[in-house]
Amino acid sequence: MAYWWVNHKQTRDHEVRGGYLWSPFHNANGARNQSYDNMARVQPGDIVFSYANGYLGAVGRVVQNASKSPKPLEFGKVGDYWSNEGWLVDVNFNEVSRPIRPRDHLSAIGPLLPKRHSPIQANGHGNQGVYLAAISHALGLLLSTLLRTEVREDRADYKVERAPDPELLDDIHDVENDYAIPETQRIQLAKARIGQGLFRKRVILLDGACRVTGVTDQRLLIASHIKPWRAATNAERLSGHNGILLSPHIDALFDEHLLTFEDDGRMHIHASLPTDVLDRWAIDPNKKTEGFRKEQHAFLAHHREQFGSR
Repeated sequence: MAYWWVNHKQTRDHEVRGGYLWSPFHNANGARNQSYDNMARVQPGDIVFSYANGYLGAVGRVVQNASKSPKPLEFGKVGDYWSNEGWLVDVNFNEVSRPIRPRDHLSAIGPLLPKRHSPIQANGHGNQGVYLAAISHALGLLLSTLLRTEVREDRADYKVERAPDPELLDDIHDVENDYAIPETQRIQLAKARIGQGLFRKRVILLDGACRVTGVTDQRLLIASHIKPWRAATNAERLSGHNGILLSPHIDALFDEHLLTFEDDGRMHIHASLPTDVLDRWAIDPNKKTEGFRKEQHAFLAHHREQFGSR
């Protein structure tokens, strides 16, 4: 297990809430950047300390190796000078209860900082030329102590994934062989087919919990397409507005069009679903969830059409 320090003042909110890191492949002038190259070195289980606005305020665990990805649309005008293609790393972040200012602990932190590509300067301020920095095991443990977080090296993160089926594998195969699509987009489309990658991050940014159960642990939630994959365009397949975050049993009903939603959050259960399923799964059919964004209404309308045709 390795330790990393990420400086992401401009993109911190998107990345911590969305559960990812993103960087371009290289500097704007095409030059190599060690802190961007580090993105390809992280491994599942590694620990990442989030630094922004002078504070270390979140700690994350890497879930998957880096994959090639377009720049997240949610960055907006931030990083206009960055290239549109780069590295995406899945990270499960948690906010710490007591953020710390590294400059207040320089006597302890300073001697453990890397000699080259340090994430902060000698005066304790962030190093703007460094995005993701490798730090020593000793510094990682010191930061964990200062932040009062427990880092278990034997801990295995988990998340729910659907078992592949022939239709899913065919869709992924079709995407991977469509060379009219840029490589980074092909990779993210393949991940989106199983509710992962950039699509999942965008859905998490819009919905932080299952709309029905209220579960917030992202490892236990599925990012599902509202408008089915085969009926959607490539842009719709990657759109966070065409996604919904659900607990696995709710997702199973939604995916089979046995459960759907009105734009205002009202829920409908299909008449063919046995009532004992609702009882056993503690689903209140009269529950009204939070209303959906207007950008989601067209996708929901398509889902309700499929619900009504069952």
